[in-house]
Amino acid sequence: EKLEEIALKYQDLITKSYNTLALEAFNVKSHRLEMKTECMIRAGYFRATRRYAQWITKKEGVSTDDLDIKGLEFMKANFPKIFSDFFKDVLQRVIKGAPQKEIDELLKAFRTKVLADDMDITVLGNPTRVKTLDKYLASPPRPGEMFSVIAQGAPAPVKAAIKYNDLLTFWKLDKQHSKITQGDKVKWIYLKENPYKIEALAFLDFDLPEKIRTLLAQYADTNKSFETILESKLQGFYNDLGWDLNLNPYRNLFFNF
Repeated sequence: EKLEEIALKYQDLITKSYNTLALEAFNVKSHRLEMKTECMIRAGYFRATRRYAQWITKKEGVSTDDLDIKGLEFMKANFPKIFSDFFKDVLQRVIKGAPQKEIDELLKAFRTKVLADDMDITVLGNPTRVKTLDKYLASPPRPGEMFSVIAQGAPAPVKAAIKYNDLLTFWKLDKQHSKITQGDKVKWIYLKENPYKIEALAFLDFDLPEKIRTLLAQYADTNKSFETILESKLQGFYNDLGWDLNLNPYRNLFFNF
């Protein structure tokens, strides 16, 4: 409140000085220049240039309670919504004063939910668009073989999309379900050790064959998804807060319960 009082006083002083500015810099006696306070924040998290979050309690003189977020990693289109929503909730709690113990408990409960057997695997998939599918498809499956030859250097989502198309063809599902084509928006997820030796598999959210869904439910590596997508981002967040994530209690939090 004291800070706002000072800001409003300087707002008026700067506005008065615009008369001099307009005359000396622009040679005009009348103008529309005016200084106004934009917003008042109670707390903020500033990670880098144009990457921040701030708790706004007053905007242009009107009381509010908004969380303004710009440029943080979890807001990107390739971040699964379930992880994005959780990270946003954690960020809001921290900005409003939640202690590390409270956040640790939230993480533990959320990880249990993600790794549960009844979890809908499709919501854990990484959203992305496969723009270079044709470039890395070296050749289709040879006679007697199941999978295509993929050129070296193919990104993980592209490999996952080609494997998906090959499975549709092999299981004769390509007549009833759409194959992934170049430019399609897909989701992809890492797989655990499986009979097909597939490291990751992509899929179309709107047209997922039941046989593919069953394969994902059986072999999706939900632990790796949690670690590579959410936990890796949370580590940077914890470090920024001065919370040490390398201590044994933290490792127990994620791996030993």
